Amino acid sequence: MGQAAYAQPKTPKVCYEIFVRSFADSNGDGLGDLNGITAKLDYLKNLGVDALWLTPISKSPSYHKYDVVDYKSIDPEYGTLEDYKRLIQEAHKRGILVFKDFVINHSSSEHPWFVSAKSAKTSPYRNYYNWLPPKTIDSLGIATREAAGGSWELTPWHFANKGDDEKYYGLFTGMMPDLNYDNPQLRKEIYEIGKWWLRDIGVDGFRLDAAKHIYPDWEAPKSHAFWQEFYKEMASVKPEVYLIGEVWTTPDKVAPYFKGLPANFNIDAHLKLHDILKTGNEHGFVKKLISDYKTYAAANPNFIDAPILSNHDGTRIGTVIGGDINKMKAAANLLLTLPGEPYLYYGEEIGMLGEKPDEFLREPFLWTAQATDKSRPTWEKPRFSTDQTVRPLSVQQADPNSLYNHYKKLIAFRKSQPALVQVTPVNLEESGIDQDGILSFIRPHQQGNLVVIQNLTGEMKTIPFSSTTKSYKKVLFRTNSANVVNGALQLGAYGMAVLAK
Repeated sequence: MGQAAYAQPKTPKVCYEIFVRSFADSNGDGLGDLNGITAKLDYLKNLGVDALWLTPISKSPSYHKYDVVDYKSIDPEYGTLEDYKRLIQEAHKRGILVFKDFVINHSSSEHPWFVSAKSAKTSPYRNYYNWLPPKTIDSLGIATREAAGGSWELTPWHFANKGDDEKYYGLFTGMMPDLNYDNPQLRKEIYEIGKWWLRDIGVDGFRLDAAKHIYPDWEAPKSHAFWQEFYKEMASVKPEVYLIGEVWTTPDKVAPYFKGLPANFNIDAHLKLHDILKTGNEHGFVKKLISDYKTYAAANPNFIDAPILSNHDGTRIGTVIGGDINKMKAAANLLLTLPGEPYLYYGEEIGMLGEKPDEFLREPFLWTAQATDKSRPTWEKPRFSTDQTVRPLSVQQADPNSLYNHYKKLIAFRKSQPALVQVTPVNLEESGIDQDGILSFIRPHQQGNLVVIQNLTGEMKTIPFSSTTKSYKKVLFRTNSANVVNGALQLGAYGMAVLAK
């Protein structure tokens, strides 16, 4: 079953991930909350954001809330269901979609389902989870696993009680037992919950956490089939529902997920972008990306690629490239001119920094100088993004050369160009320009092709045009000095130029 049976999802041009606890505090308790986000919608609209992905907001014992104890709830730390409905309504008034982070690979070990399941083998919820005797686990060779993208848990089988003769499967941690989707009753219950959020609460779609892990890796085809069924069920109440998956693996293994998940994050490309920005070497990136797109299109011709620079699970791009604002601007240039629906991680637009442990990837947003910042959450003391290392938003808004204003101008330019905002079918061609320290590509479109040329170095570059690009002489957009002289482009340090015929 392909995607053609359903309406194409709404395709926002620029998306924005918010780690809810750290974005904006509306009531002075030190925690970011839903009303805080609602109060900042005009800021997001002004930046150019078309869709919000909010990290989990349902009741949970953890600060990150990726272990849910009640799927039809809002954690009181973040507000109420009415607050959430109002956020969605106010976002919609501004043309902004809202995507819920739906964590259905696992529940919390404190979820009533699991509390019942571990109490007795006769529990009606026992089969909502995966249980096996240790001898069977050993005989199948699945007692341990290698650390891999998304989970570093090496021993995913856990005892629930002292003296048990069976262990349960929890890929991420014993506090997050995996749900058993071979159980039709569980499937039915999860589908009903998803439809409720779409139909009754008004969310526009879901970001699907750990989508690759619905079944273990050795049963990947069952995961692919599950997401196709999930999509069909969600589209039955909202035909244009937007689903985006977190599938952290190689492109050939991501591809089958596009049959059920219209969009997926391009984690492979984001890691390559980190390397490119650090080294100044293009490494055949565009050629590889075109090859990957062909792989994805074979599974779903209308696939939606979602490029990112960073997210709540990995080192912030500002830290990856050593806090260099010029390189951060170059990173923004690539994120916002490559194909797909780009996702900004909150604070990326002001150059926030951070690296693991995870709490320090999720530090509070800096709205104004700390002494006067009534919106800044205080739930943790930041280690990386402080007033000494990152200029607060209010300061950057007043500086036309700031990273914030760079993002704002770039997003507005992107939206003005049909070749840049085309999402499906994906449009990308090689430019034929092959020069050290230069990354370039063509975005073809019936209303006019564009050539994007990015200088990855700290030096002025003279870039001879290729036979493919020699007719592109009009500079539509530049982020540094950029002039066409004698069949070549002179491009300033870390600058980008977008050219048309």
